[in-house]
Amino acid sequence: MVGQVRVTRRRGRTRQRLLDAALVVFAAEGFGRSTIEQVCDRAGYTRGAFYSNFASLEELFLAMWEQHSQRMLAEVRAAVDAARTAGVDDVRSAVERLLEATPVDDDWYRITAEFSAHALRNPALRRVVVAREEAIAAAIVPGVEALLDRVGRKVPDPVALGQALIAVHDGTAVQCLMEPDDPAVRQRRVELFERVVLAYSVEGEG
Repeated sequence: MVGQVRVTRRRGRTRQRLLDAALVVFAAEGFGRSTIEQVCDRAGYTRGAFYSNFASLEELFLAMWEQHSQRMLAEVRAAVDAARTAGVDDVRSAVERLLEATPVDDDWYRITAEFSAHALRNPALRRVVVAREEAIAAAIVPGVEALLDRVGRKVPDPVALGQALIAVHDGTAVQCLMEPDDPAVRQRRVELFERVVLAYSVEGEG
């Protein structure tokens, strides 16, 4: 049993080092130009170690995406809890709290944008990406609904709101990355999110 625990821990460390290495390689080279050898060199492992954990770079990316998403969702939940504790009572404040938990990340945006383009050329992979994005939206929207409930608003169509939030996040992320030193761009990002949240919610009863 002790031996099995050690093997499991060692395997977990190997897997994590490969995930960390992939993040650096994908950000520097682009997903389409990255190779298994580059990831292995960065992590300090052989191809054998790679294939004992992942079947392909696509599988590695999806595992990395899942890990990143879980961290982001944990931060969103923490932001929602903090907003409740602070007594947030208007839509703008709720939006600002949520955006603080989902900052624009240059490396991550470039990696996911390139992988999305790759997925568009692969129908099976595209379906996987769509399912992942739907799951992320479904996990985020309840927190948004909870904050809106505090300010007396309801969400008639949570799915539509989730899709709209992802679309606005992706679109404004590009603008923020293109003009990182312009505070007006980030301010408009907040304003656009607020308008979308208002457009996809209604005044609650009572």
